[in-house]
Amino acid sequence: MSSRTPPHLATLIILTGSAVLTINMFVPSLPGMAVEFGVDYAEMSMVVGAYLLVTAIMQLVFGPISDVVGRRPVMLGGMAVFTIGSLICALTSDITLFWIGRMLQAASAVGVALSRAVLRDQYEPREIAQKMSTVSMVMALGPLLGPALGGFIDEWLGWRGNFAFYTLMGLAVLVLTWRDLGETSKTRGGSFADQFRAWPELFRSPRFWGYALCWSFSIATFHVFVSVAPLALSTAFGMTAGQLGICMGTMSVGFMLGSYISGQVAKRVDWPLTRLLIIGRLAAAIGIVVALVAYEIGLLSVPLLVASMVANGLGNGLTAPNAASGVMAVRPHLAGAASGLSSAMIQFAGALATFAVGLVLLPVIAMEVLLVGMLSVAVIGLLAALWLVRLEQERGIIRTDVPKAPQID
Repeated sequence: MSSRTPPHLATLIILTGSAVLTINMFVPSLPGMAVEFGVDYAEMSMVVGAYLLVTAIMQLVFGPISDVVGRRPVMLGGMAVFTIGSLICALTSDITLFWIGRMLQAASAVGVALSRAVLRDQYEPREIAQKMSTVSMVMALGPLLGPALGGFIDEWLGWRGNFAFYTLMGLAVLVLTWRDLGETSKTRGGSFADQFRAWPELFRSPRFWGYALCWSFSIATFHVFVSVAPLALSTAFGMTAGQLGICMGTMSVGFMLGSYISGQVAKRVDWPLTRLLIIGRLAAAIGIVVALVAYEIGLLSVPLLVASMVANGLGNGLTAPNAASGVMAVRPHLAGAASGLSSAMIQFAGALATFAVGLVLLPVIAMEVLLVGMLSVAVIGLLAALWLVRLEQERGIIRTDVPKAPQID
């Protein structure tokens, strides 16, 4: 296919899906990796937070760079770097080289960062929304299927098998990108500087901060879960890597259910975005509180923990689409900059949360660290939502000027 021919939607879905799998597919292997590298679990788990931090930075720069040099070369370069990083991780026995390889893997963020830009180059807004809904379904399925697949590969081939899988996946996606993803950007110019000039106006908006912080710390509960759950669940319940992978996907079930409910509510009732934000944050926090109380009185079981994580995922599913809509609605003429900034803030919040829990993580208190860490970031998200309600009530826009939640079918 010509280098100027637009890509098929399936190519963008695969690019996005590969980036999502890179976040958490290998996580069930973390306990075994810590043993092989001769480090404690807390140090090994910090690779999750560091990855999120590098991903946040890359999400900020990939879009503007692609506006200057084009989508195709940035996509190809990102996937090439990802493949090299994956190969380093699969082969090395040195923890420093592993960290270097893992940070190079963050280049896979190019798939998420530029898929929307590629669609924007080709389609009108209504068509973009329809196609992004398909891409978004993959992003929801990735956290559900990734840990289960990674746990199975670990039990079959060991932890290096996951990174061998990443290497082959990266190579395949690189070839697919070369053959199918033609250049879609028709203009070049100074948009890199234009995007950064939009930031001060967003930063001066309290409502942007309210929506973005609520969204970021909601998703941070997932990042804390991903980094701590392997140690907590293996210590408390003796789970294998395969069992860990299946259990860790349960939060995504709740997330998809919450997203579906949010879409149905948007169709049927004219609620402000903030109402579903509050309901979502309360559901998430209550789910974690139930698990924490049960653990402290010695009644926590695997089914109860799973139910609590589903409730947390449900709350996040109610929160995320409404927070995303609010972020874009604060300054409609800066929707692109708001999207990029809020996406980076989600990764920064996740990195901050995982680093924080990693500092105090020990096997004997792993479950407490997991639940208290998740509850802490969930409460921050709830406080942000309550602050946002007050802001919008003071401005008289709680009912009329805030768009309805997006429909997710």
